[in-house]
Amino acid sequence: MKIFTIMAVLALTAVACAFAVDPSFAAQIAPSDAHHLVTASLLCAAPASRPFVGLPGNPAPRALCGAVRADANDPKAMIAQVQAAFEEFKKTNDEKLKAKAEDGLVNQKLETINAAIDGYQKAIDDLNARIAAGSAAQDAPRDAEYTTAFQAHFRKGDVQASLNKGVDDEGGYLAPVEWDRTITDKLVEISPMRQIATVQTISGTGFKKLYNLRGTGSGWVGETAARPETASPEFGSQTFTPGELYANPAATQQLLDDSEVDLEAWLANEVDTEFAYQEGLAFVSGNGTNKPKGFLTYVAGGANAADNPLGSIALTGAAAAAAITTDELIDLELSLPGVLSQNARWVMNRNTIGKIRKLKNSDGDYIWQPSLQVGQPAQLLSHPVTEMAAMPNAVADAVPIAFGDFRRGYLIVDRTGVRVLRDPYTNKPYVMFYTTKRVGGGVKDPQAIKAMKMASA
Repeated sequence: MKIFTIMAVLALTAVACAFAVDPSFAAQIAPSDAHHLVTASLLCAAPASRPFVGLPGNPAPRALCGAVRADANDPKAMIAQVQAAFEEFKKTNDEKLKAKAEDGLVNQKLETINAAIDGYQKAIDDLNARIAAGSAAQDAPRDAEYTTAFQAHFRKGDVQASLNKGVDDEGGYLAPVEWDRTITDKLVEISPMRQIATVQTISGTGFKKLYNLRGTGSGWVGETAARPETASPEFGSQTFTPGELYANPAATQQLLDDSEVDLEAWLANEVDTEFAYQEGLAFVSGNGTNKPKGFLTYVAGGANAADNPLGSIALTGAAAAAAITTDELIDLELSLPGVLSQNARWVMNRNTIGKIRKLKNSDGDYIWQPSLQVGQPAQLLSHPVTEMAAMPNAVADAVPIAFGDFRRGYLIVDRTGVRVLRDPYTNKPYVMFYTTKRVGGGVKDPQAIKAMKMASA
């Protein structure tokens, strides 16, 4: 009991030191990873103070000791740290594979390093997303008069003649172009699907895409033979209809009167996280009712499998209900036509990535590799990996992994403009800012995406 108490005190002390060294540490670790903090701190304690953790010939992972994580704004340090952690991960996993019996301490160490790699890689992916969002921004002309009038309306409800360009028959006002772009850029940064899919801005109620289903006939003829009419090609169509996404943040009138806050940044911060969360779910599994149609609903047997004239997303199968093999991943990769594989990527959630990180090829090499430079994601079988939280776990009958060219395969449709309705009456003394954005989405080329389905239980 005394030994356990000493270990707990050491663990809590190490965690406290981590918070002191890096105040942002709390924001970087999910609550579900809390047990990893205790494990990591025990692994990093002095040998004399961790009698049950010392593993012969296996010192604590250097990547987990010292500073809990490198500065997320220092890409070189982050990449070095994730690579060091992955080397330790491979060494520990090899030790586990060679062990004749399950070793709880080795398993605990392995899961701790796995969680640390997740954190480091996530920081790199977030940095890559910020780079992508910044490069996607367009330098639109600034409408100073309209922006000033809109700011006045935001604070006081004043309506000026210059604000009339934003008026519609429902009493809403289109946000200035700078505001609209800020929210859009934030969504690109947060939502993985906006980073990898095609985004089309429309000004109407929907977007219709035509498909050439081919079918043109032909034939061989002699010099003077008759040439009868041949079959004509057929066309199909698919309509992408935006659903309405809304948020309704509030601020007191006194705050709006007295504060020197950046109103554009404030509203963007209030809105972007909620919009990105809802979009993330819809782009993956949305049913199309007042929302986008998620790409998983287009798989063979899915709710929207017959929606696209080109057919459904083909599935490969896993032999087990909760385990994935290297050969099954190779089969999924090869199911995509070679002409479409150049820009293909893997899409899965963090739990599935954790399983796949332990897999090797026939030569004994690990098939997952961490980021090697800024702007590049982790690689699986030489293709980039996009972590998408909305993807299901690898459980019975689930579709946890997709592979393909999502820029060719999935289309996001944005209705022009973010609309804001200022409401000072409904919830006094708060002023509500009812903010809406119309977004649609669906698979435009099912041949460009393949997916894996787990076996039944």
